[in-house]
Amino acid sequence: MQIGPYTLNNNLIVAPMAGVTDRPFRQLCKSMGAGMAVSEMVSSNSLLWGSEKTLRRADHTGEVDPISVQIAGADPLMMAEAARYNVERGAQIIDINMGCPAKKICNVMAGSALLQNEMLVGRILDAVVSAVDVPVTLKIRTGWDKQHRNALSVARIAESAGVSAIAIHGRTRACAYTGNAEYDTIAAVKSEVRIPVIANGDITTPEKVKQVLEYTSADAVMIGRAAQGRPWIFREISHYLATGQHLPLPDVSEIHRVLIKHLHDLYDFYGEYSGVRIARKHISWYTKGLVGSAAFRHNMNQLQTTDQQMVAASEFFSELANYGRQLTYIEHEELAA
Repeated sequence: MQIGPYTLNNNLIVAPMAGVTDRPFRQLCKSMGAGMAVSEMVSSNSLLWGSEKTLRRADHTGEVDPISVQIAGADPLMMAEAARYNVERGAQIIDINMGCPAKKICNVMAGSALLQNEMLVGRILDAVVSAVDVPVTLKIRTGWDKQHRNALSVARIAESAGVSAIAIHGRTRACAYTGNAEYDTIAAVKSEVRIPVIANGDITTPEKVKQVLEYTSADAVMIGRAAQGRPWIFREISHYLATGQHLPLPDVSEIHRVLIKHLHDLYDFYGEYSGVRIARKHISWYTKGLVGSAAFRHNMNQLQTTDQQMVAASEFFSELANYGRQLTYIEHEELAA
């Protein structure tokens, strides 16, 4: 998989997810086999660049190349300036968000709302590509709603503007995350453009990756929610695509080790107060479906310090280890309570 001058280790990419794909999560997924990870979206509004949140999102210290930063907005000049700002702070690839379905983003005509205005799409892409000397990628949905699926038209605009790759989520904005993703639109785009196409949406297992790649002929897949609490999904997929065989599922001790390291990284990155609160959702994802995890998660959400979280996590996994065998999320879903 090639994006501009960057050759990715593989064609497995971590999707940008607000509140999730921070530096600790991106680094973890890359260490587990992801070829690239796209950052949380950074606002194009320069008034927000001095905020603690934006400064943290622009922190790529120690991150494995290539560093891809997503920007969001609806004004071409502001988007161009945001691209320059992030390149100056280490971004090696600029990704443009035209796929977010959130109301607060669409209400300001950003994200997937832009798909309603193809002329503005072209102006934004032209402005950003001209503003920086790094590859620019684009994330979109199949359209605004099922009656207006215009991904192919937008992809052609992107290719003409000099965009280096396009990722397509197989739902419209109106669909949000309901129903099933469809891949016919992605296949149609791939057949018509020369730039790399990345398939996204409901890609949750190694088998699904193989199916989607074969059906769409996409160059890569982008994985989002399936990696939450399961960063080893990338090594599982790589192994399956290479051999047709499944890797053994991680045992309790490995889940524990990965979680503890992730927690330390979150605490170091966010500090005590925010680190504890952000860690809660990750702990929930890692433990969902394990024996006794419902009560554990309830208690975890009451804890207020990093030390309390670490002790509680270690105690929980020590109890699991007493079962003396591998536990999986799926096998024990019915026992989680």
